[in-house]
Amino acid sequence: MNIYFIRHGQTDWNIAGKIQGSTDIPLNETGRRQAQYLADGMKSRPVVRIFSSALGRALETAGAVGAAQQVAVEPIDGLEEVGFGQWEGMSWDEIMAQYPEEYRRWCLNPVEVSPPGGELQGEVWLRCKKAMDTILSKAAETKGDIAVVSHGATLAYIIQYLMREHPLEEELIVHNASITTVTYSPLTDDFVLVDMNNTEHLH
Repeated sequence: MNIYFIRHGQTDWNIAGKIQGSTDIPLNETGRRQAQYLADGMKSRPVVRIFSSALGRALETAGAVGAAQQVAVEPIDGLEEVGFGQWEGMSWDEIMAQYPEEYRRWCLNPVEVSPPGGELQGEVWLRCKKAMDTILSKAAETKGDIAVVSHGATLAYIIQYLMREHPLEEELIVHNASITTVTYSPLTDDFVLVDMNNTEHLH
């Protein structure tokens, strides 16, 4: 089974370099065009189920793919973006200027320190694992490939979790409207990264 991990299209906060987190920022005009290009690019990758974060920017991206393939979008708890609390809406430069000590402590120990009002690393790992367990359980009900539409940081967590037997050597940065393909063998419970950050459909 192929799992197509898709990051939502562009937003104004992406362009401004602002942390979005759990704030429900919609796609901008470019992001909506990217979603349509993505839908066209996914036509060569037919899916039987589409799972998505419940945040609007992901749902709209997933909806474009779903409309093109006549597949309903299924929101899944746990696929939302990492919560950054009081840092949402700020750039990294602003965070370092306004929260220098909190930022330093978080960088040194993200396992035990969260952004003010945000999520701990362990909390994110647990919900991402739970979300993928739910998705794989639902996918087992139908034969065919699936798509998972989510967010940059959350997808990085999920892909790193799935690749734990084959760790990635480089920092994982997932691009807007990109497709990352992972094959999954239910018999061996093995995941293989086939294609990372494919954006050919955007050009």
